[in-house]
Amino acid sequence: MILAHELTKSFGARRVLRGLDLAVEPGAITLMVGANGAGKTTTLRILAGLSRADRGTVTICGRDLEKARGAGLAHLSFLPQAPRFHPRLTTGQTACFYGELRGRSRREAETALDAWGMLEFADVPTGKLSGGLRQRLALAIFALADAPVLMLDEPGLSLDPEWRRSLQDFLVSEAGRGRTILVATHLLGEWEGKADRCLLVEHGRSQGELPPDRLREYFPRLGGVTEPAV
Repeated sequence: MILAHELTKSFGARRVLRGLDLAVEPGAITLMVGANGAGKTTTLRILAGLSRADRGTVTICGRDLEKARGAGLAHLSFLPQAPRFHPRLTTGQTACFYGELRGRSRREAETALDAWGMLEFADVPTGKLSGGLRQRLALAIFALADAPVLMLDEPGLSLDPEWRRSLQDFLVSEAGRGRTILVATHLLGEWEGKADRCLLVEHGRSQGELPPDRLREYFPRLGGVTEPAV
């Protein structure tokens, strides 16, 4: 479970989060939606331990990130919006490296690559992968962690429709295993009826929930897109 209370964050004179509250429960896919600049990515970075809030608390699976940072983050796997890898390392080397950090074997790393259609690119340096292939490599590494809490920031933007459906199927399966899943997205149409909850963030604050089976109705307000830009 993810709990955040009264998160505030400023960058210089610009206030991004203004007392944001958040509760994400296990066994469900929870979307976090809002227009650009609403504070979604900043929130995810704080929850993932990549940034610190100016004020407020975060707990991951009952661990307070201020008091037990390592224990809390050990339960988490985070996929940023634009994952980066060492350009000279191959796809296989990269997966094995991250797998070792999580105590996974080479065989498990190869299985994860195969599941995301990346095993055939195992010997290709990551610097030569297209944006979509890099995203699939990131998803293979993300899945390899096998963590109880999964957070993703705009995970479908670089994927073609087939792999976006595979991503949704994967997350539905993980929710069925009791995982806590939080997805920040602008692809409102594709997630309509697929998620269990949809949290609205506006101007750095939580603004209640939207019906997850009627997201297209809120498209103009949220500045979302139904398909990635081509």
